[in-house]
Amino acid sequence: MKEALFDGYAQDYDEWFVANEKVFLSELDLLKTSLGDNPGRTLSIGSGSGLFEQALRQQTDIDVREGVEPSKDMAAIAEKRGMQVRIATAETAELPADTYDTIYFNGSSSYIGDLKFAYGNIAKALKPGGRLILLDVPKESAYGMLYMLADALGGYQNQQLSGVLPTVPYPEEFLKLSNWHTTQEKAKVLTQDLGFVDVSYYQTLLANPVYTDQAVEETISGYNKGGYVAIIARKPQD
Repeated sequence: MKEALFDGYAQDYDEWFVANEKVFLSELDLLKTSLGDNPGRTLSIGSGSGLFEQALRQQTDIDVREGVEPSKDMAAIAEKRGMQVRIATAETAELPADTYDTIYFNGSSSYIGDLKFAYGNIAKALKPGGRLILLDVPKESAYGMLYMLADALGGYQNQQLSGVLPTVPYPEEFLKLSNWHTTQEKAKVLTQDLGFVDVSYYQTLLANPVYTDQAVEETISGYNKGGYVAIIARKPQD
């Protein structure tokens, strides 16, 4: 995660989710399902503006108040929404060891270059047996392919993208800063590099990007169809 990555773009981030309300609600359901009914003390990495955490509090009994976020602009909004935010990246955050029951990266893995280093640093803060949850757009998904193609073509205005874009596509500025990863790449880092166990998967946004904001989608198990996928893994007891 780069320092101050979203400084200057906090409003654009929130406005995109407002314009794509059904996509937001589908992703929120994926997060809610992944956390379960009792996630314990929970930390959000790359917590952004706290939009998801605020919605969790309003719609469920899940109350996440702690976050790590490199953008001061984003953190300021999150704090107004009731969050306590450390200004840091996943790579630089200094967190108390063996403290959290659940830690999640919601959409933030795509802005990380060295997954092993970032996840490894954050994993120290998990209690033995705690869960690390990675929610993101997989590189191999329809969304991932669309974003990479748009970036390669110089933006959404390219005529080759006519008829395949959502009504309000993800801001181009964010695409230029992304490091896309496949689901299996992230899972391999967790299991082979960091020793996590009991891996499971959930997914949503199964419709092609041009259609995904037409209806709120239910979360289903698996990872091979969704445009937004959650990987859940458990830190070994010892």
